Amino acid sequence: MANKNLNAAKTAKKDEFYTQLEDINNELRHYREHFRGKTVLCNCDDPRVSNFFTYFAYNFEFLGLKRLITTCYKNQNMDLFSQNGCEQAIYLIYDGDKNGNNIPDPAEIGIHPLKGNGDFRSPECIELLKQADIVVTNPPFSLFREYVAQLIEYDKKFLIIGHQNAVKYKEIFPLMMQNKLWLGYGFKGGAGHFISEYEDRAAAGDHRKGMIRVSGVHWFTNLDIKKRHEKLILYKHYSEEEYPYYANYNAIEVSKTELIPDGYYGLMGVPITFLDKYNPDQFEIVGNTSDTDWCRAAGVGTMGQATIDQLRRQGNMAHVTANMNSLYIIKDGKVSLPYGRLIIRRKK
Repeated sequence: MANKNLNAAKTAKKDEFYTQLEDINNELRHYREHFRGKTVLCNCDDPRVSNFFTYFAYNFEFLGLKRLITTCYKNQNMDLFSQNGCEQAIYLIYDGDKNGNNIPDPAEIGIHPLKGNGDFRSPECIELLKQADIVVTNPPFSLFREYVAQLIEYDKKFLIIGHQNAVKYKEIFPLMMQNKLWLGYGFKGGAGHFISEYEDRAAAGDHRKGMIRVSGVHWFTNLDIKKRHEKLILYKHYSEEEYPYYANYNAIEVSKTELIPDGYYGLMGVPITFLDKYNPDQFEIVGNTSDTDWCRAAGVGTMGQATIDQLRRQGNMAHVTANMNSLYIIKDGKVSLPYGRLIIRRKK
């Protein structure tokens, strides 16, 4: 995991990371029909180095855009993910090619100063947000909750980058349950290489010069895509032996998404990675065991003292301390605690 990279980068105040043009193109090629006649806003970008601005400016006519707006944040603290320091906070407006060379020339791009620092929460940036149909950017990870809340408040379509851990946030997961937000196609291998001068300390391989590797990044969107309606092929048959019930909740344990049993319509606990295959036409998301409030409301039972004693004898007490309300299984006299689970039900 490269979370330590992000934390170290923030401590060193060197976390101005930028998304590769290749990654932007690989994702956005699935959404082209959404952009025709639309105004796109990139409101967490420095257009001098932003590949989001480059992508939309050079594909303006191809996508059939109406307008492109991007803002540059005057960064004072340099401790927010993917924001660069500008001497002046500005916003740019591009309305397409005027001289027929199909290139966004400087003379065709309107550059306007901002009174404030360009923070997406400022009144003048909110006014720009109101003009947009679709927001596409890499927002600061540390402000992801607040950023998404603003997009929802102003009823905007969006395609943004965030960390996969965000699906567990109490502010984000309900949006996924309500089908107001879902995962896009994603980064190859579940990791992104972001342009940065900061040293890449990721333990995984595939290091690239001038970049930092961040594991667990994903695209989040509310734009409908074909992937979202692809039916998950189920080939396993249900058996009590292979799919044990939890001791403290009336649902079966499914250790991998691909092992969801065909023909079973009861409650199932599946890994959080299920969200990458989630088809709302095929499944319903009922809950999230990482949410203690949901567990309490759903009647997920806590561990009794005998169960805790058993786990202590198994040497798992540290795990118990962090998971007192977790789902658990008792099989052959042994207690096992799966990682956080989504509770789902197949639709008939």
